[in-house]
Amino acid sequence: MSAPDPVVGDLTEGEVLTRILGRLAPSRALLGPGDDAAVLAAPGGRIVASVDTLVHGPDFRLAWSSAKDLGWKAAAVNLADIAAMGARPTALLVALAMPDHTPVSFVEGIADGLRAGCDELAPGAAVEGGDLTVSDTLTIAVTALGVLDGTAPVTRRGARAGDVVAVCGELGKAARGLAILFDRFRVDGRPVAVASLTEADAALVGAQLRPRPPIAAGAVAASHGATAMMDVSDGLALDAGRLARASDVTLELQTDAIGPEPGIALAGGEDHALLATFPAAVGPAPGFRVIGRVGAAGDHPLLVDGKPYDGYGGWDPYRDWDAVSG
Repeated sequence: MSAPDPVVGDLTEGEVLTRILGRLAPSRALLGPGDDAAVLAAPGGRIVASVDTLVHGPDFRLAWSSAKDLGWKAAAVNLADIAAMGARPTALLVALAMPDHTPVSFVEGIADGLRAGCDELAPGAAVEGGDLTVSDTLTIAVTALGVLDGTAPVTRRGARAGDVVAVCGELGKAARGLAILFDRFRVDGRPVAVASLTEADAALVGAQLRPRPPIAAGAVAASHGATAMMDVSDGLALDAGRLARASDVTLELQTDAIGPEPGIALAGGEDHALLATFPAAVGPAPGFRVIGRVGAAGDHPLLVDGKPYDGYGGWDPYRDWDAVSG
């Protein structure tokens, strides 16, 4: 007979931490978890840092997300931000706030997902520290760190008229997966039975729950001469407009180059592909495909097929969250 699964409220913080550390990859830091702070090497003397927070409700639903899904996604979305700067991810710092009735096995599952996400998407990166606390709302806050390995950071501000616009990674699949989840979701909280999905639908749901950003492509794009780059997390249209405004240019996209369902790619979110611009004479880096060009700044930051884009602009949690947790 198996032992009952304790909840975090039955354990001390130290005991919960021990359970988590036992699931994570060995530290790669000069000084890893266990002290007041980690000590990390900084080749080249520059650190790239980013933070992202996943909150139950606006960012995920426990009705259809497993603990390992959450850990994986928390790693993936943060690693993508580091890659979008042309950097190599090296470490994650994870703060976990959770209700005291959370099963310890669920916390261990989050740790498993964090480890798996780092191992598969950014080998060499690992969780090197964090924090634990109690909260009514399950929240995972991750700070990601990376190094530039001697290259300059690629920002959103460097696109120039005449550059080509290119993307690396999938567009629209995560949004289609989310639509499947909402369509199958029931008010009583029953999760989607993945086994009942077709292979194609299961792949789309997987793109939503466990995204696979092309992390290594960020550094490749930087070394290839990318002039601007960003992570496509909130939909291609919204993020392309952000890059255009930051660079004071117009991005001119072509729907026939975006993919078979350009409307979903433009308006959907959470793909975590990399959007970049490259000098026309150089062309896109390996793994990137051209979807448009950069024009001089005009009245509209984004044109699609030569017309100002006036469609749905992608995910905005302040505008789009329906106040349901699930």
